[in-house]
Amino acid sequence: MNITHLEGKTALVTGGGGGFGRAISRRLAAGGARIAVVDRDPASGEATAAEVREAGGVASFHHVDLTDAGAVRDMVDAVVSEHNGLDIAVNNAGIGGDMVPLGQYPLDTWQQVLDVNLSSVFYCMQAELNAMTAESGDGGSIVNIASIMSTVAMPNISAYVASKHAVLGLTKAAAVEYGPQGMRINAVGPSFARVGFTADKISDDAQWASMAAQHPLGRTATPDDIATAVAHLACDSSSYVTGQLLLVDGGYTAQ
Repeated sequence: MNITHLEGKTALVTGGGGGFGRAISRRLAAGGARIAVVDRDPASGEATAAEVREAGGVASFHHVDLTDAGAVRDMVDAVVSEHNGLDIAVNNAGIGGDMVPLGQYPLDTWQQVLDVNLSSVFYCMQAELNAMTAESGDGGSIVNIASIMSTVAMPNISAYVASKHAVLGLTKAAAVEYGPQGMRINAVGPSFARVGFTADKISDDAQWASMAAQHPLGRTATPDDIATAVAHLACDSSSYVTGQLLLVDGGYTAQ
């Protein structure tokens, strides 16, 4: 997909240090957007920003704990100040949590998953929406990275499933509230991809081959698959799309 009409726009990408976030940052930058890479890991976040700059783009890195609402507000203010505005926000940061039956799920891990996967998205959206709607113009676009687990479930990952269902609900609620102000708010639902926490938990090649076989297209997702979907929702070619979940799952949920 050739996204070439993001010139002059600023895009914020949380969890931009690797996996989906790095691919999304590169794709939006290739379309002309200035990129604010946000990550809790300075080394990986700076590496993404450096990749964007080496490819001829404009990028800054912002180190922040997304579970701290005040720090998130300060980060968004810094992005707006440095890049003279905010047009696109991709809330991608997330964790997987433990793989344990619900009855034995550790309470501290439950809270951690909700803090990172849900509360941080709320904090980011609140700050992003306030920044975007304070500016004059045609609104902006927020894309939340949800999951196929926003619509279905698997055993032993109750916290993750609950958090991603909630992200979809938050996306729809915000889309209804802010549509009259020209804001578009959507979500992308990736299938299994061998990156990030999923790759950390599952390292066996045979298990990945089995997972690929569960998808009608015969493979799991790649970061570029997700980045392409995000770029579509971020740009003006989807100007009449809001409150939607775009599943990028190789047909997994169609079965």
